[in-house]
Amino acid sequence: MREAVELVVGDSGAVFVAGGTNLFDHLKLGIVRPRLLVDVTGLPLDRVEVLPDGGVRIGATVRNSDLAAHPEVCERYPVVSQALLAGASPQLRNMATLAGNLMQRTRCPYFLNPDTPCNKREPGSGCAAVEERSEHNAVLGASRSCAAVHPSDLAVALCAVDAVVCVRGDTGARRIPVAALYRRPGDRPELDTVLEHGELVTAVELPAPAMAARSRYRKVGDRAAFSFALVSVAVAVDTDGDRVQDARIAFGGLATTPWRARRAEAVLRGEPATADRFAAGALEELATARTVRANAYRVALACDTLVATLCALCEEG
Repeated sequence: MREAVELVVGDSGAVFVAGGTNLFDHLKLGIVRPRLLVDVTGLPLDRVEVLPDGGVRIGATVRNSDLAAHPEVCERYPVVSQALLAGASPQLRNMATLAGNLMQRTRCPYFLNPDTPCNKREPGSGCAAVEERSEHNAVLGASRSCAAVHPSDLAVALCAVDAVVCVRGDTGARRIPVAALYRRPGDRPELDTVLEHGELVTAVELPAPAMAARSRYRKVGDRAAFSFALVSVAVAVDTDGDRVQDARIAFGGLATTPWRARRAEAVLRGEPATADRFAAGALEELATARTVRANAYRVALACDTLVATLCALCEEG
């Protein structure tokens, strides 16, 4: 592991590669041109293990298909398994890894087209999405420099269960909450995460289940088959009778990062578990959304999706 980190740290044009499903697409499109690929699939990072405190530690190179089907994950964290199954085709899940999923870059059509200006791809070139007021624009967390939506389904689910990413760099190891891993674009949209060059994701740790065992991921896309989210929501809830004791909510498809809905959580906590209250929480969270005519419908869609998901979970008792 140390050797892999040192190789990347020592070369500004080096990157890690495991499944490569996202990286190879970008190589074909000419979006990236790394000088060196450092293969980490041989590192001992492919295990899922239950921790003494009841949590689960998932190695960075665990394949998404294996993780989605793992008994402990399915039972303790159904929202994580559901997000993985919603996120890609079976063929991609068989190749893609946990860390690769978290580190994938945006699927904004302007980022993927080298003939259009994109500050994330080429800093200082401009943002075609912002200029054209595209329907693909993020409605939360965008800046004048970038409005690209974050693509990962899994990251949204991990935010909702308060997962922590373990990384190792040339100065040692550190732990980062998934909700703090991703950067909003600001005026540096080329920086997707808070990781330093050469820091390697080694694992993700899921805290002891608590509410996570009663959780769900719901995704709305252009089609039922493999597609990126117009809106998605990851929810875990704890109720006492007809009241919400606590809730964890994260949105996908709306923002430049996986979006933890802490305002909505606060509105629901201790209140009746009703559709009206769920809608009030959603509206509170989405009050700061910035829309254009082409994407304004996604705010209402997000509200309806959250309400339907919470109602379904609460009905299950």
